[in-house]
Amino acid sequence: MAGNYLTCPIPSSIGRLHKLQIVSLYNNKLTELPSSLGNLTSLYILYFEENNIHGSIPPSLGDCHSLLELDLSKNNLNGPIPPEILNHLSSSIFLLLGHNALTGSLPSEIGSLKNLEMMDVSYNRLSGPIPNTLSNCLSLERHQLEANSFEGEIPQSLRMLRGLRVLDLSCNNLSGLIPSYLGELQLDMLNLSFNMLQGQVPIQGVFRNSSAISIVGNNDICGGIAELNLPPCSFSNSSKNKLSHLVKVILVVVSVVIFLSLLVIFFIFLQRHHVSKKKASCTPSIMYQFLRVSYAELLKATNGFSEANLIGVGSYASVYKGILDEVQMVVAVKVLNLQTRGASRSFMTECKALRAIRHRNLLKILSACSSVDFNGDEFKALVYEFMANGNLGKWLHQVGVEDHGQAEEPKNLKLIQRLDISTDVASALEYLHCSCESTIIHGDLKPSNVLLDDKMTAHIGDFGLTKIMSIGSRDVAQGQSNSVVIRGTIGYVAPEYGMGDMASTLGDVYSFGILLLEMFTGKKPTDDMFNDDLNLHNFVKNGLPDRVMEIVDPRILLEHNTMWIKDFMVSILRIGIACSMESPRDRMEMGSVVSELNKIKNTYMNQGLNQDLEVGRDCAT
Repeated sequence: MAGNYLTCPIPSSIGRLHKLQIVSLYNNKLTELPSSLGNLTSLYILYFEENNIHGSIPPSLGDCHSLLELDLSKNNLNGPIPPEILNHLSSSIFLLLGHNALTGSLPSEIGSLKNLEMMDVSYNRLSGPIPNTLSNCLSLERHQLEANSFEGEIPQSLRMLRGLRVLDLSCNNLSGLIPSYLGELQLDMLNLSFNMLQGQVPIQGVFRNSSAISIVGNNDICGGIAELNLPPCSFSNSSKNKLSHLVKVILVVVSVVIFLSLLVIFFIFLQRHHVSKKKASCTPSIMYQFLRVSYAELLKATNGFSEANLIGVGSYASVYKGILDEVQMVVAVKVLNLQTRGASRSFMTECKALRAIRHRNLLKILSACSSVDFNGDEFKALVYEFMANGNLGKWLHQVGVEDHGQAEEPKNLKLIQRLDISTDVASALEYLHCSCESTIIHGDLKPSNVLLDDKMTAHIGDFGLTKIMSIGSRDVAQGQSNSVVIRGTIGYVAPEYGMGDMASTLGDVYSFGILLLEMFTGKKPTDDMFNDDLNLHNFVKNGLPDRVMEIVDPRILLEHNTMWIKDFMVSILRIGIACSMESPRDRMEMGSVVSELNKIKNTYMNQGLNQDLEVGRDCAT
């Protein structure tokens, strides 16, 4: 019901819809938030941005314990941010309250949002210090506090936010020195402009890139890189210089106060006349807003889903490389081959739940699109981070002419890279099986679902996709749902699935075992040499331990003396054998797999078996 010019207050009877999971009413003219929203305890998503909502934020929203994303931006909300909603929304990943008239301080309870990825309280009337409890928000990636009246120094607690990518503190009353630790964070954008900061500008990290930082409007700063054109810092201790410095500070403070007063008046004028964000003088980059994409945007990003942009095809989906113009971001767009209508709401709910699952070795879902295409057919797509080094299969095996029009030889993976990748995949599976709110079964682990970034770190893709693909299916018999929903891929699928057994974490363990054997032998489980009497599991088992060097990938031997690595190969392949046992009860648990692989990798590194070993993950040539 978004974008429909709805003008009435939201009825309090909405609180009776106890099973409601998504409320998306952005871009209307709604006027009031009822406290009964707190009764929607199953709510995942609440979008009310760009309305005419006035009054205060109902504290009862804190009762929506399942809420992942709350967007109340671009309204006329006033009063303080209720601490109650921060205390109880520990699962939330997006808190968007920008462009309102909220007052008071940012409550210290903000530290309760340990899963928070993005916080935007920009363009309000908030004041006081930035709370130190933000150090608890370890998942925070985008932190926007611009155009308020925050004061005091930039807190040292922000140094704990190692995943922070965007920090905008512009147009506030912050004072003191620019903390050097900001250069230690992996920031893509830092905006400190129009404050009262002073002293030397650091030169490390993000401060080395003049296009990634903004520090204008701080008239008592010095140093920094040459491109900033700041005066050099003077360290004279003479009384004359100190007096001159004091006079300069006073003049700057007076000037800034006058400027900020005018700025506040200007912002109030904008609020009253509903001037759009783009006309404000301090504009946060659209690049760092939450991605919400339409079919038309994805069509444009992928050049009409052209073959030139096609980077992968599977039974469930086709994957395209695309560039989202609005944010200039390279993404991978997975268009699902859904045959069932009427599943849009469940699909989006499932996608939002998957967005809350975070692990460094899981492919991050940036957005989802559930719409209709220009032919009126149902369209569903997932938007992922783009992985520069493609999938693991292309590194292990030759890509055929039928895939890309030209045969491509596999690139060589070093032994340490194979160890790292196998450990990455095992860690991600352990997380899905043991560390999520409910156990997640991947169901289709194979080399093409293991993606490699520019540092050769592995990320598992398609986790949870089999569940999404089943949403809305009405033609699956009650007793057959598990065998249909999680089909897997020939060669990697656990044998018990073919007998009608229910999907389980041990099915994923089997797939991992086959993947591990494939990585270190260079042989696919579907190679012609394997038939009913011989499979990859038995082939490796028969070669251990005496003939192990005859069955390992010959490319591994190019970088190592065979005597050096024999014991390591035996240990690794035995893990693959233990994981791919025919009986589920005989297989290892993923926690034990991770532990054993780490032991092998640490021993390998500590012994320094290869003097030319490059520690880390540089791309193989």
